[in-house]
Amino acid sequence: MFSKPKLKNSILIEGLPGIGNVGKVVADFIIDELKAKKICQITSNTFPHSVFVNEDNLVELPKIELFYKKVNSTNLLVLGGDVQPIDEVSSYEFSEKILDLAERFGAKEIITLGGIGLPEIPKKPRVYCTGNSKKIIEKYKSNVVHDKLYGIVGPIVGVSGLLLGLASRRKVNAIALLAETYGHPMYLGIKGAREILKVLNDKLKLGIKVDKLEKEIKYIEKQILKRTEEMGNITSKDAIGKLKSGQTSYIG
Repeated sequence: MFSKPKLKNSILIEGLPGIGNVGKVVADFIIDELKAKKICQITSNTFPHSVFVNEDNLVELPKIELFYKKVNSTNLLVLGGDVQPIDEVSSYEFSEKILDLAERFGAKEIITLGGIGLPEIPKKPRVYCTGNSKKIIEKYKSNVVHDKLYGIVGPIVGVSGLLLGLASRRKVNAIALLAETYGHPMYLGIKGAREILKVLNDKLKLGIKVDKLEKEIKYIEKQILKRTEEMGNITSKDAIGKLKSGQTSYIG
């Protein structure tokens, strides 16, 4: 399935699964609220070797989708999906393909989204930014978006990081917006997603009603915390090891 709109000066937002699924929550919410149109669907044998069972009790291959919506004078592209590529080589190849698509649709700017994993649940998550140029950092940093990220996180792993680095080769400005969240594998970072959504809503004039997400926070957080306690022993040893040692980590 592919439909090619003729676009210029578009902005690509990437939000794929990662720590707290912060980026995915933001991307999915934007797609739903703006009623964005799907223009591209991607499946690959480099995605995890599994299928999902949908509400009709049928199986679906994992997929990543690209959506489009014009908001005021901004052509917005939003990349969301179920998974990320499973290894280093496929992650590089996938990121290059996404940049090819971004160029094809006239992207002048790329925004990647993600979470910073903390050993405890933050009461009010802070948002940080980093990018491939000082120009784009100056555009997005503010009193609520902090640009002093050095020493706070380690490498930005996955598509959220690679898109920044690879975009610089193509002379495309790219920035990552990262929100603090709890680093437990079973935790959903709704509060961090809300903070990033506020930033995007303000900077890009999306006109999204953020309070719609806010209304769901208490209920979702309660359910997730319950699931976290029940599933506490089924975790990633590496992730838990970092949390116990007090290290802050980020995975795209």
